[in-house]
Amino acid sequence: MSSKASLIPRNLILPFILVTTLFFAWGFANDITNPMVKAFSKIFRMSVTDGALVQLAFYGGYFVMAFPAALFIRKYSYKAGILLGLGLYALGALLFIPASLLGFYYPFLIAYFILTCGLSFLETSSNPYILSMGDERTATRRLNLAQAFNPIGSLLGMFAAMVFIQSRLNPMSTAERAQLSMEEFEAVKHADLQILIMPYVVVGLVVLLLLVVICFTKMPKNADTDHSLHLGRALKRIFSIPRYREGVVAQFFYVGVQIMAWTFIIQYGTRIFVNQGMTEQEGEILSQQYNIVAMSIFCVSRFICTFLLKYFSPGKLLMMLAIGGAILTAGVIGFQDIYGLYCLVGVSACMSLMFPTIYGIALQGLGDDAKFGAAGLIMAILGGSIMPPLQAAIIDCQVVMGMPAVNISFILPFICFIVVMIYGYRSYAVHMK
Repeated sequence: MSSKASLIPRNLILPFILVTTLFFAWGFANDITNPMVKAFSKIFRMSVTDGALVQLAFYGGYFVMAFPAALFIRKYSYKAGILLGLGLYALGALLFIPASLLGFYYPFLIAYFILTCGLSFLETSSNPYILSMGDERTATRRLNLAQAFNPIGSLLGMFAAMVFIQSRLNPMSTAERAQLSMEEFEAVKHADLQILIMPYVVVGLVVLLLLVVICFTKMPKNADTDHSLHLGRALKRIFSIPRYREGVVAQFFYVGVQIMAWTFIIQYGTRIFVNQGMTEQEGEILSQQYNIVAMSIFCVSRFICTFLLKYFSPGKLLMMLAIGGAILTAGVIGFQDIYGLYCLVGVSACMSLMFPTIYGIALQGLGDDAKFGAAGLIMAILGGSIMPPLQAAIIDCQVVMGMPAVNISFILPFICFIVVMIYGYRSYAVHMK
């Protein structure tokens, strides 16, 4: 890769900034939601597995809407896809108001699903749009730069979850809530739901403002010239490319490991801190602080890895970080104390490069077919929907083979890193030859 090629042409700086803002916006949505698995489990007195339906609804929206989004973008434009995505995002967030009034769990799942249908439009539009904003030789670096702002949004989402939701919920533990009468339970639940919805309402209004700004801004039509809808032929072309096919598989497992690591750090840390004498709520809040540290490391590592891509093959760097992630995950499984939590925090440094790099490698050279290629890679986000409930089912076992089930459950992230490692190796040793 030539370091002399321009990363962002001067005339595209404003559009690049606006589209990069979207990476921040969906990062916020992703990571204010991860702690809600634990929060909903407590509020509605459910198992971890039932609470993990939040992730099923959240990432299921990505899966269902990816190809409809690609068809819409192909028919109209990247900008149209972004505007529709922002509209659905805002609608889903604001639907938390009627969901809280109804007081049932499933309306929240519907709101999450609609919200993430919007995120699917945003990601299907924004990732290939960023790749098209300049020289193809710098496309992966450019996407890594834009994606570097995603964890900043994630950090804000985690902070909002901790400060405005977790710390304000009723401090009663799961066991204490189970002893409440129905009248007492309903009163506590109603109060907790009013606390839970406020950050979502605020972000819904902010997203509407962003929609208006982008609507009245002139955006470039990079790689936006072919509006034919020959989906079948396009899919046949892109799935005939091994680098792309394998990239979809790798992305599925990467998103799975990302969501598992950032969701179940709450359960992992809470077990450790409760054993040290803390209350359950204190353990949850402290675990979320560790999660924020993990995301901070992820954010810094993303900028570092973007710089390193000037000198290293994307596939080789991807492979090395996947190996590091697998080693740290082995520590998460093996240690049953604070050292395991340190390993889990360290995993985020290894994950930082993965999503945009897999994306960039898989879409390289696809041209206008990148719109449909992007949809396949966004559908691979289904890994974030399928893997967490599987891990939650293991956690609900409490003890497996004489070890805490939450530790054993991290065998799933370990397997995910092995898959990503293989793709990294093949992308530079096989596909780039």
